[in-house]
Amino acid sequence: MTDQTLIELMRTVDTPTVCNAVEVAQGRRGFDRFTRGTPVASHPGAPPMVGFARTARLAAVAPPTDPPETVRERRMAYYRYMAEAPAPAVAVVEDLDWPDCVGAYWGEINTSVHKGFGLQGALTNGVVRDLGDLPEGFPVVAGSVGPSHAFVHVREIDVPVQVLGLRVAPGDLVHADRHGAVVVPPEVIADLASAIARLLETEKIVLDAARAPGFDFDAFARAWAAFERART
Repeated sequence: MTDQTLIELMRTVDTPTVCNAVEVAQGRRGFDRFTRGTPVASHPGAPPMVGFARTARLAAVAPPTDPPETVRERRMAYYRYMAEAPAPAVAVVEDLDWPDCVGAYWGEINTSVHKGFGLQGALTNGVVRDLGDLPEGFPVVAGSVGPSHAFVHVREIDVPVQVLGLRVAPGDLVHADRHGAVVVPPEVIADLASAIARLLETEKIVLDAARAPGFDFDAFARAWAAFERART
């Protein structure tokens, strides 16, 4: 299976499915590279964003202390970094003000710019705004909603970040939707497509039984026994 074929497959399933499929590929429970808490999804019904992480850190509570020309150079370096991301890419941006984030970096302008650059979406512990005016096809999974950009400014680019409890390194394969996000471990990428197929087939054992006429405890017990034999 080519990388692009895998990416397209991953876009057809939700993030909980990917999270479970990683455990199928690993052959054990305990996978923990996922976000914590309840995120805000700009487009709850949108397909998941899938891509390789382009990372940055920003802050907004206080104005930057660097000279204005340094701040501008860093800002433009950030945009160039995002614009030159190999496809598919996801912006993963840590707000260093967490948990007291106040500056909405992700509004109508920035989401439109990143979408224009070809990115698949954004994952952040920070703030999103302009709900209802954000472009379709660029979902944002954020930590909160707020009205102001405050003193938002870029601090670092292309560095490991932490977003909603999830550590993300540049180049990590990210899958995110309204449930949150996961990082797919590199060692399971080659087996992920078959793991997704096995997972969905296993879940059908219980789901088909539960949806069939006459479902009762005995039918459940038979289905669950078959499910347990098949699952991780």
